[in-house]
Amino acid sequence: MPRKHPRLELDAAIHPPIRFSLVAVLSTEGECAFQQICHRLAVNAATLSKNVAYLETAGYVEVRKGFVGKRPRTWLSLTPAGLEAFNRHTAALRAISRVGNTS
Repeated sequence: MPRKHPRLELDAAIHPPIRFSLVAVLSTEGECAFQQICHRLAVNAATLSKNVAYLETAGYVEVRKGFVGKRPRTWLSLTPAGLEAFNRHTAALRAISRVGNTS
């Protein structure tokens, strides 16, 4: 029986480029300010907000709201489930890249 192809291990919630980029930043940086992530990913606030909402619903991202002085701020971080999903997803990508190199 043939082995299961690693593409089947990809996480559809993380796979789109903006979501993947967001989760990658959070996996290395920990908690980040929303505006900082907009700048790093070169996306506008509406685009990031839509993708954050999707990942929050999936249980992968936590949103924390607060104030700096009198100005409202939003911070994002990965949940443990989000970090685990990111690690599985990147492992699947590495496995896919090796598929063509096996004999």
